[in-house]
Amino acid sequence: MEKEIWRFIDSGNCSPSFNMALDEALLDWNSQGKIPPVIRFYGWDPATLSIGYFQKVEKEINMEAVQEHGLGFVRRPTGGRGVLHEHELTYSVIVSEEHPDMPNTVTEAYRVISEGILKGFHHLGLEAYFAVPRTDEERSSLKNPRSAVCFDAPSWYELVVEGRKVAGSAQTRQKGVILQHGSILLDLDEDKLFSLFKYPNDRVKERMQKAFKNKAVAINEISPRTITLNEAKEAFKKGFEEGLNIKLEPYELTPDEISIVEQLAKDRYENPKWNFKR
Repeated sequence: MEKEIWRFIDSGNCSPSFNMALDEALLDWNSQGKIPPVIRFYGWDPATLSIGYFQKVEKEINMEAVQEHGLGFVRRPTGGRGVLHEHELTYSVIVSEEHPDMPNTVTEAYRVISEGILKGFHHLGLEAYFAVPRTDEERSSLKNPRSAVCFDAPSWYELVVEGRKVAGSAQTRQKGVILQHGSILLDLDEDKLFSLFKYPNDRVKERMQKAFKNKAVAINEISPRTITLNEAKEAFKKGFEEGLNIKLEPYELTPDEISIVEQLAKDRYENPKWNFKR
């Protein structure tokens, strides 16, 4: 049987505002029937702290540290918590809610899409698997996360290796379209990450950072050999094709499409009202 063809965009390193605007534009174009489903890989220039749609900057984020480290800053259109995008492969998936292979519930759609990431880890020789929160405590921590740090808490169908989280993802549904994007960590600077958030006191910060080491890990900390970004791209591209049973066809944005994205980046994702609004 012929496999369904999805678009594949590797946008390389882009500004934080362009990255979020392109994900939003792809969602819009898919909802208008202009483009088929898309998988996109990207990076960040400069390295960036992105925060979830519902996070409160004043309460949770240490903006002085963000500036001291020379990081970009942007609010995502998706939920979830703060992510430091530095040594990682970021992906996004844009597909209609009506797609025959997409379950109705967020959780189950998340599992289907994440199958591609799972297969990618297997291609890198890592025994990743889906974690399902089992205890009441784990389930309640999904509803009331104690930390502003994304990789600090379990989620339904989160990807883990050796019991520690290796990829963090967030999803939104708008205009009949699913947008899921997430981070696949190659390396991680924990001290930098933990300097970006506010804590009641140093003792709490220390305790959280210590606990974090048992909950999250970067690929190169557990891989027997160093995985390069290009190797990761190859593995996860193959993983998405297998996991979603699709064929990915490379696509380059047209000049018109780029200018639409640039305008949206300027109007929304560079706008302090958007980034600091809550």
